[in-house]
Amino acid sequence: MQAFTIHTGVVAPLARMNIDTDAIIPKQFLKRIERSGFGRYLFFEWRFEESGAEIPEFVLNREPYRHASILLAQANFGCGSSREHAPWALNDFGIQAILAPSFADIFYNNCFKNGMLPIRLPEEVIQDLFVRVDAHPGYQLTIDLNARSIAGTDGFSCRFDVDEDRRQFLLQGLDEIGLTLKKEEAISEYEVRHGIGAS
Repeated sequence: MQAFTIHTGVVAPLARMNIDTDAIIPKQFLKRIERSGFGRYLFFEWRFEESGAEIPEFVLNREPYRHASILLAQANFGCGSSREHAPWALNDFGIQAILAPSFADIFYNNCFKNGMLPIRLPEEVIQDLFVRVDAHPGYQLTIDLNARSIAGTDGFSCRFDVDEDRRQFLLQGLDEIGLTLKKEEAISEYEVRHGIGAS
């Protein structure tokens, strides 16, 4: 998993509340077993007509948001079923951070497990950012996970809170398997001492 330290990217505004995981990645695409390739199906029913043609009004179908890496959203983002495919799809599309007033708990946890940073910000800060992004298409933010800070190209700045264990996971580019592998030597020593795995 790639480490997340400092990231600068274009912010895509998605001003809808209660965006659920079925909207993020519809159920018909859950049969795939790979983690990659889901980006093309992200927000599929909002991005495409039944014919497959793009819906030009949808934000991620417009420049400069086609290449956005930060998503600005409303409250309760990621609600609904607990499918891990939702962060897979966002990440595969190129989204590295999501800013919202609140997230569904399971989705929030799954983001960290998949190298993506969900940031909870007060409602008034989120609304301020929507105004800034709407006024300046292509608006960029820089997120510094070390400093727990966000800065905009127009002087905007704020700080955010994040659990320290989760912060370290992202800073070191670790998932749960990676954390276990970091302790591989200690695990091997324990197995030798206790005769585990000996034939």
